[in-house]
Amino acid sequence: MSRVRIKDKTFETSIPEAEIKARVKELAIRLNKDFADKNPLFLTVLNGSFIFAADLLREITIPCEVSFVKLSSYEGILSTGKIKEVLGLNEDITGRTVVIVEDIVDTGRTMRQMLDSLKVRRPASIQICTLFVKPDKLEEPLDIDYVAFSIPNDFIVGYGLDYDQQGRNLKEIYTLVEED
Repeated sequence: MSRVRIKDKTFETSIPEAEIKARVKELAIRLNKDFADKNPLFLTVLNGSFIFAADLLREITIPCEVSFVKLSSYEGILSTGKIKEVLGLNEDITGRTVVIVEDIVDTGRTMRQMLDSLKVRRPASIQICTLFVKPDKLEEPLDIDYVAFSIPNDFIVGYGLDYDQQGRNLKEIYTLVEED
């Protein structure tokens, strides 16, 4: 396993690129089947899910649309617990099938706020597609329909996820290493 240093922290490879790509392709196959006749709107949550969304959507073969929303609740390696909507949704989603594309669901608070915000716009349905979920950290009851990886409550970077805005460009997932 390789290690990288980002600012003041050391991270070690935990999920190789090939495994990520295989799981993303599996999700796309399911999405293509499940939404073959729906023309879904893939609502990508920035910044962390941009690489996941790009790879996922290149595997989507059905008619679809893509939009972006930016929500933020992290500073450094800790969640602030306060969610700020930075860039909102401009499309009319009334009667639409919406698939939220998220990088990681940990406490679920951000996702709960997003779901509540979207439901008032009366979509036909909302599904969640996430690269990672931390089941042991979930505080909100959520129906997460599409999950690439269930992971422990570790801090990770790479493949779009960052530590203090660094490391998003790494092709693999790296886990924070506790140093002596």
